[in-house]
Amino acid sequence: MIETFIYIGAFLVLLGVLVTIHEYGHFMFARLFNVHVQRFSLGMGPVIYKKNDKHGTEFALSAVPLGGYVSMISEKMFLAEPETKSEFTEDQLKNTFESKPKWQRALIMLGGPLANFVLAIFIFSLIFFFTPDPNLTPVISKIDPENSIVSSELKELDEITAFNGKSVSSPQDLSLELLSFAGYTGDLEFTIKRMDGSSPIEMTKILYVQDFLKTSESQNNPIGALGLELDYFGKPVIGGLANDGPAIEAGLIKGDLIYAINNKSVRFAQDLVAIVSEIPNETASVSFIRDGQSLTKNLIIGESISNDQSRGFIGIQFGSQRTLVQAISKGSYETYNLSIKTLQFIGKMITGNMGAENLSGPIGIAQMAGNTAQAGLLPFIYLMALLSISLGVLNLLPIPVLDGGQLTLLGIEAIRGKPLSDKVENFVYSAGAAMVIFLMIFAVFNDVSRFL
Repeated sequence: MIETFIYIGAFLVLLGVLVTIHEYGHFMFARLFNVHVQRFSLGMGPVIYKKNDKHGTEFALSAVPLGGYVSMISEKMFLAEPETKSEFTEDQLKNTFESKPKWQRALIMLGGPLANFVLAIFIFSLIFFFTPDPNLTPVISKIDPENSIVSSELKELDEITAFNGKSVSSPQDLSLELLSFAGYTGDLEFTIKRMDGSSPIEMTKILYVQDFLKTSESQNNPIGALGLELDYFGKPVIGGLANDGPAIEAGLIKGDLIYAINNKSVRFAQDLVAIVSEIPNETASVSFIRDGQSLTKNLIIGESISNDQSRGFIGIQFGSQRTLVQAISKGSYETYNLSIKTLQFIGKMITGNMGAENLSGPIGIAQMAGNTAQAGLLPFIYLMALLSISLGVLNLLPIPVLDGGQLTLLGIEAIRGKPLSDKVENFVYSAGAAMVIFLMIFAVFNDVSRFL
């Protein structure tokens, strides 16, 4: 029962934040262009609380906590309900939505999705700024010998640095890129580093695939579909130093990349830990790269006792702290990349190259929200950023009743020189509404199917 309340509560928080931000984007541009906003509502249905600001806008909290809306005065509203004109001032009546230039109306429509993307950038930037970059790199730990193509080109302990020219630095990078090739027949290009003695050699390997990830089962594990298992290892980059530790006393600093201890090659952070732990109290030479230069310093390995076992240490933490500019830059790129991937996945669902059962409705989202809320604040706000991107992308689709549909109608108006007739427009909106309702029903069906 408590778990159910957590799921519902987390879902409502997510929905409330995302809808509020989305609608505020519309509101902000409407207010900027002096379009009178009649009501800003969080939730749908009967109003349970309201308050008017000095501009005459009613900010309302409605009974059904599913969605929200911004109601701007429009010529169509007055045509349907002429008596409502008396509720507004003469100045307000001059500032209807239709009275504004097309570019202003377009920005008002774009305001909602833009606000969702800005929220995602903000959340990602916060996460990247306050959490160190682990500098992870994927390493092939196992290859399916029955996959002749993979086994002939790739080897265990190969480090994958890029896929089709895009760098790979986190566990989700490669999976997302592979998913974008669902249903693909052709070449996949992998850039790898392979050890040749003590030195890594970079090379390119081409894998030919046919009807890649054609089943929903394979899409759940795109890396496994290639016949690969990966481990993610940290690069031996110093991200922090302990006060009075051996490393800081020897003059090592943040950002140094250690590549050898006592002439023993260090490829990953785990290699460094393994070597150091075996030589407590010994003097060791540490080779590292700083600002493109190779340097060597001597230090005395420290000693720690745990469970009556002596282990060496040098007093460093791995990973690197991002600057604010780096965090914002990565947050912006992450938002852009995930937006493109979301659009690609929608397209593959439409073409049948990706299983439509991947579409989640409110039940599935509530479950994800509850799980991430229990996991901690970081996973929860990360999910919020992902859903904000999804909301922004979905609203840009050219489906009437969505922001993208209204932008499409505005484009048709610009080309024709006049809007569509009321009869045609009503038909288009009805068709769009039917499509959205169908998608919602289908998504709920998917949610229920997962529990059966």
